[in-house]
This record gives sequence, C-alpha cells and structure tokens, in this order.
Amino acid sequence: MPALWIAHVTVTDEEAYAKYAALAGPAVTKHGGMFIARAGRYVQLEGRDRPRNVVAKFASVEAAEACYHSPEYQEALSYARGASERELMIVETSE
Repeated sequence: MPALWIAHVTVTDEEAYAKYAALAGPAVTKHGGMFIARAGRYVQLEGRDRPRNVVAKFASVEAAEACYHSPEYQEALSYARGASERELMIVETSE
C-alpha cells in the first residue's frame, strides 16, 4: 500500500534549514518519494500551527521509512536538527 510522509515544521534557522532542504529533496526522490505538497497554502483547523507542511508519497511505509534512515536523508537531517521544530510521520494510505 502507498504511504504518505507528512512533516509539519517551524523553521528557527533559515540558513541551516536551507542546507537541509537542498539535501532532503534529492534524498526523498532517490528513494522513490514524490512531493505532492511542499510549503504551500494551508488552513490550520486544530492543533499546533506549523507554517511549513510537506507531504511526499512513497510506494509503501517501508520505502518511506528506508528513506528516513538512509545515509542521504540522515545527512540532510543533521542540518534540520537545531534549525527547526518538527513533527514527521508516515501514514499508509487506503489506495
């Protein structure tokens, strides 16, 4: 079953986070992910507001998780730590 990688982010250091974004995009693509929403308009209805929201689609939960644990993504993530407050989850779709 396909899966969605969903991130809700507040950037606290634009310069460091830009380094993360430059590496994270290619890492997601390399592992079969396709961005379907990336920092576009949103409406916060409930819960904590995070101004940056990203959704990527993967072939499976396992593929999305493998991407997260990959050396490429972990290198990118080293720039996001300390440069953002974020939640990241993987959700299997019902397709």
